[in-house]
Amino acid sequence: MDDLVGTQAPGCRLTDPAESVAELERVLPGLVAHRRPTPVAVDWPRLENVLGTALPADYKLLCELYPLFELSDFLRVGGPAPGAEVAWVTEDLEIVAEWCENADLAVPLHPYPAPGGLLPWTSSNQGDFFLWTTSPAGPQEWTVTVASRNGAWWHYTGGAVQFLADLVSGVLEPWALPTVRPEITWIRRPVAGDG
Repeated sequence: MDDLVGTQAPGCRLTDPAESVAELERVLPGLVAHRRPTPVAVDWPRLENVLGTALPADYKLLCELYPLFELSDFLRVGGPAPGAEVAWVTEDLEIVAEWCENADLAVPLHPYPAPGGLLPWTSSNQGDFFLWTTSPAGPQEWTVTVASRNGAWWHYTGGAVQFLADLVSGVLEPWALPTVRPEITWIRRPVAGDG
C-alpha cells in the first residue's frame, strides 16, 4: 500500500517569483555564484502551448537565472534547455502516469492533464518525483506533491522554489527522503549561447 504521509505548509506562502528565488539564494549560499549574467531564453510559450497550461512564474524565473544543478548529491533542479523545451516533460509524464495507475491510495492521484493532475518539475537521482498538483485557480496557486521511490506521497502547500528553500533550510521534514543539505554538488557548465 502506498502511503499518503500528510501535508506540510510554509509559514507564509511566497507569491512573488523574485522573492521565492531570493529566499532560495539566501538558504543556499553557493547558488548565487552560478547565476547567469543574462537570463537564458526558454521558449515558455511553446512548452506551455504543448502542455495546454501556463507554468508557475517562480519556477520559470529560477530556470532562466540558473543552469541545471544538483543539491546534496540527490536532487536535480532545472528546467528545459532552449530548443529542447517539449522533450523536457514527456518522459517524466509517462512515468508519473504509470505511478498514479499503480499507486494503491485511498484517495487516487492522477497525472496531468486530469483536473488537479500531477505535473513533474524535477526528480532525484534515486527515483523520487517532485510534482505540481495543478489547479484550475492557475499555476501561481499550484502546490507540490512529493512521490518518493519507496511509495510514500506527501504534499507541500507552497510553490516549487519555496519548497526547495524550505527543504534545504531544514524547515520541512524530509518525509521519506534523505536529508537535503544546503550544498550544490554538481552544476551544468555553460555552453556557447547558454547565457
